[in-house]
Amino acid sequence: MDFITAIPVENIRYNEQGLVPAIVQDYLDGTVLMMAWMNSDSLQQTLTTGQTCFWSRSRQQLWPKGETSGHVQRVKSLRYDCDSDALLIGVEQVGDIACHTGERSCFHQVGGQIEPPPGDTISQVFAVICDRQAHPTAESYTCKLLAAGDNKILKKIGEESAEVVMACKDDDPDQIAGEVADLIYHSLVALAHHGVDLKAVYRKLQARRR
Repeated sequence: MDFITAIPVENIRYNEQGLVPAIVQDYLDGTVLMMAWMNSDSLQQTLTTGQTCFWSRSRQQLWPKGETSGHVQRVKSLRYDCDSDALLIGVEQVGDIACHTGERSCFHQVGGQIEPPPGDTISQVFAVICDRQAHPTAESYTCKLLAAGDNKILKKIGEESAEVVMACKDDDPDQIAGEVADLIYHSLVALAHHGVDLKAVYRKLQARRR
């Protein structure tokens, strides 16, 4: 983890109890997974091991995340805010479960109801597509595409690709954005149809980014 050597830990400003809040998010889709506290020892252990370690205020001891559940968090990035008194940690969440309740995120309650936490827009659209796949309805365009299978889905991807090309040739920014959005949507349908997780695509992009 090259970022470790770039973190000037002496800049972190702890509160009166010697703690700093740490927001943890999925490094691929940005989903906020949890919030916990760190002290200087837990931060140092996090940087040393490459896995999150927090300070448990209730037990008054170090808390290596996933020590008993196995749902460890592999640190991919670590940032602090403009006042140096809050941390933002990007992680790969093993098991895709961060909450002790078994939910992906601790922030899963909305009005007393349990709902999946929001990620980036493309991830949210993909989640809707997967939900349509699991719970088909007759009036849903997505369901009709999925039911028609590869012939229909791939035909639409070909059509949308051509429309992206034409929009670019016309040099129309709004049209380009719209056609690319259509292409992304139909590509997401293809992913769902073939059982490919969107995160697999994100991992490929992350690898190529490096």
